[in-house]
Amino acid sequence: MPIPKAELHLHIEGTLEPELAFALAARNGVQLPYADTEELRKAYLFEDLQSFLDLYYGLMAVLRTEADFEKLADAYLARAAAQGVRHAEIFFDPQAHIARGVGMGTVVEGLGRALDRSAERHGISTRLIMCFLRDQSAESAMATLEAAKPYLHRITGVGLDSAEVGHPPAKFAAVYEAAGALGLRKVAHAGEEGPAAYVSEALDVLGVERIDHGLRCMEDPDLVERLVRERVPLTLCPLSNVRLRAVDILEEHPLPRMMAAGLLCTLNSDDPAYFGGYVGDTFHAVHEALGIDPEGLRELARNSFEAAFLDGSAADEALRERYLAEVAAYEFE
Repeated sequence: MPIPKAELHLHIEGTLEPELAFALAARNGVQLPYADTEELRKAYLFEDLQSFLDLYYGLMAVLRTEADFEKLADAYLARAAAQGVRHAEIFFDPQAHIARGVGMGTVVEGLGRALDRSAERHGISTRLIMCFLRDQSAESAMATLEAAKPYLHRITGVGLDSAEVGHPPAKFAAVYEAAGALGLRKVAHAGEEGPAAYVSEALDVLGVERIDHGLRCMEDPDLVERLVRERVPLTLCPLSNVRLRAVDILEEHPLPRMMAAGLLCTLNSDDPAYFGGYVGDTFHAVHEALGIDPEGLRELARNSFEAAFLDGSAADEALRERYLAEVAAYEFE
């Protein structure tokens, strides 16, 4: 069994494997522009973030009903459990679904069905984080937050994703202020494509508690010092960084330097169906390519639970302590 870990940067739409995409397309009468799963899988070779996003949003057409979203989440949770995931904080993109006529309730209640039984069926505790698409308007994001209000009992936090360049965090300052007033936790993608300054802006203007990606913080020594001092978690996704050309090859990923600097790094899969591996695969890959030794892997697993949104109650804290004890007791083969 792989080392126990939490996954904190996972887009549920990015877990849509070709086989499930074709199954849902058949069920919903959707015609995909691919002959079969093999041809579709070949399309998962991207040149950059935008070419990935074009395919990513296009394939969402197969997700129509609550049952579809339930099936999607349950398939991810089964794969994650097999790779040692004990806690998952799952992103979803409601604007992408609302734009094609699928309501907020369909998405949230469908995902919620799978999440409700996740602990019993898969041994995974879960949280749901609603992301705003940063290449859409702040007004659209605010309308999305309003549409989510009837479902906030299922939503732990808000995030910010999609194309980063040209869409600084400050664009969404009012939305994040409103989300905070509703008691929602706050995270944001920053410093993947965009500059290190976007990381600082996400912290200072949006008030985020975690930075998704953040690898370009290494370009700003003062920012690194701050992130270390304030213990701001970074949800890194090395396989994604390589596939989307943020890093040329995995062997050049800054993870070892980031860990050596004292940053609170976590490993995650981002969009695993598209990027060539789930989070357990990511742990294996950084061990092989970057020489992260077993104690380094233990540190990354421990960080994932320390960074998780498991601090809302005594039961949450007890769960975190249990997971940390499992990490401490784990014996590598």
